[in-house]
Amino acid sequence: MISRISRFSFILLGALALFAQQAQVLDVQGGKIRVVPVATGLYHPWSLAFPDARTILVTERNGRLRMIRDGVLAADPIWTSPTTPGDGVDGLHFLVLHPNFAQNQLVYVSYPKRGDRGSTLAVARGRLSGSKLTDVQEIFVADAWETGGNLAGRIYFGKDGMLYVTIGDRDRLCCNGGEDNSLRMKAQSLDNHVGKTLRLREDGAVPPDNPFVERAGAKPEIYTYGHRNGYGLAVNPQTGELWQCEIGPMGGDEVNILQPGHNYGWPLVSTGRNYTGTLVSDQPWFRPGMDNPRMHWVPSISPSSIIFYTSDKFPQWKNNLFVGSLTQTELIRVAFNQPSQAEKREPLLVPLQQRIRDVQQGPDGYIYVATEKTFRGDAVDGMVLRIEPAN
Repeated sequence: MISRISRFSFILLGALALFAQQAQVLDVQGGKIRVVPVATGLYHPWSLAFPDARTILVTERNGRLRMIRDGVLAADPIWTSPTTPGDGVDGLHFLVLHPNFAQNQLVYVSYPKRGDRGSTLAVARGRLSGSKLTDVQEIFVADAWETGGNLAGRIYFGKDGMLYVTIGDRDRLCCNGGEDNSLRMKAQSLDNHVGKTLRLREDGAVPPDNPFVERAGAKPEIYTYGHRNGYGLAVNPQTGELWQCEIGPMGGDEVNILQPGHNYGWPLVSTGRNYTGTLVSDQPWFRPGMDNPRMHWVPSISPSSIIFYTSDKFPQWKNNLFVGSLTQTELIRVAFNQPSQAEKREPLLVPLQQRIRDVQQGPDGYIYVATEKTFRGDAVDGMVLRIEPAN
């Protein structure tokens, strides 16, 4: 006799399979949205970019860069990372287009790089030529070598034309159940890239106006420090500020407003807990010389990505912040009431039960998300979804 749980699981799987083939209309505050599957059958998609109105590029965790053209996912990757995934190391993380992509066709990717000291993050760029990424060359390798732990790797061009790169704190406490803070404390030291946001020129070189260029012993690429696992970057269109989302351990997820040379506290300031249940810090809110987050979450939502929405397709959402959540399987819309900047948060896409890996605004003004069903496993159940108005 089939149990009630088994029946429910069967029904849920059937519903998800059906959704993968057709659009779904969902209620939101003030109206309805239509969620349209653009592509299915992806292996843990991580990052999206739009070379033109017909084309989407998608990174997969196993190292493949895929192309969707006119709603069709090409069978073969347009490029494959030099890093073979395995032993806790992924093959490929994020991508971004050069600000002048229409003229130079340059695509940037980030991926783990193996070496004698473990692994670190590398950034490369290549030229999109038809259905291939060609002439791919590494332009930067981070000094963040460890045998495991948070690596991050979000790459993003700021309004100043500089390339921003997030580096994780390489924390292995998520896996070994320990509480040794020595590795985490590298995020507080300026002689390495661990737990930092970096600022590079488009060719990977150091901009001369970086905040620590003149400081002896400091890595000149560092823009901000004291981070755990920064997964998203976005410019606030109303203020020009660079915002970042950061995954904490058990709680302590943050959205920060990045200022050059500033310290964001990890691990000396955090509202999160270690995976043993103990507090990360005895100072959860404040230490002198360290910036507080603009937003935070307890319990954890694992924020994967952020955008500020700027199109008129959803006029009521203009200038709202959108945050992708992995553990809560939702897209969070945040409206800021003027002039107090008080927040109003609305969870979206909850019935889909999909981990939101990336959120982007497409050239058509709609919102696109890359999703996966689970973090682990080899299922090719990842999707790219488009969010449209339905009323």
